Amino acid sequence: MSESAIFDKMREMSLKRDFRLWLIQHPGKILIWLWMKACRWKITGAEPFEALLAAGRPVIWLIWHGKIFVVPYFFRKRGILALVSPSKDGEFVSRLMDGWGYKLIRGSGSHPMKTAWIEMIKELQAGGQVMIIPDGPKGPDRKFKLGAIKLAAETGAVMVPFSFSARRKKILHSWDRFEMFYPFAKIAAVYGEPIEVPPNLDSARLEEERLRAEKIMVEFDAAVDRTFG
Repeated sequence: MSESAIFDKMREMSLKRDFRLWLIQHPGKILIWLWMKACRWKITGAEPFEALLAAGRPVIWLIWHGKIFVVPYFFRKRGILALVSPSKDGEFVSRLMDGWGYKLIRGSGSHPMKTAWIEMIKELQAGGQVMIIPDGPKGPDRKFKLGAIKLAAETGAVMVPFSFSARRKKILHSWDRFEMFYPFAKIAAVYGEPIEVPPNLDSARLEEERLRAEKIMVEFDAAVDRTFG
């Protein structure tokens, strides 16, 4: 293939990608909003989080990668600093969340993220909220990475799990068992019990806390999945 043909091919791929991103950011966002609005929501478990908020405690939201379908809509207009992967999938997510009241920052456990880490520290030290996908962006599924534990230990932030389930749902054949639901479904959106992490942890204690948080998250998510039987 000639150099000009390669250039034309790359340009064509870039245009297609830009068009897909435009679809996500504009008509896609409207579609998601209508989709979510058409469903019947039952929200439970929010009281402990609201108590943290009233006390001015910083919060780290924990959501498995397979349960992020509702995130852009459900957590909109809260001023949450969301850590979004710099991957291609992350670009789609950031376009969808843009304009819905999030503070977006790019980074992940599999990419260099010094700047992102500093921004998350500042946000939590100011009493804000940060959202982390502890098994993202590439898994393994439901395996908790250390980042959120280190962040909580360093800032005194409280980790709060979140998950959802639906009566009419669809689980994709993806590494994260990505969960969606059909329009007009009944949705259970559930806040988990806050998880406190002690400060000044050595590497052994960090691993203990990681395993503890992973166990809590797995059991919590499984209980939410049983909401509709």
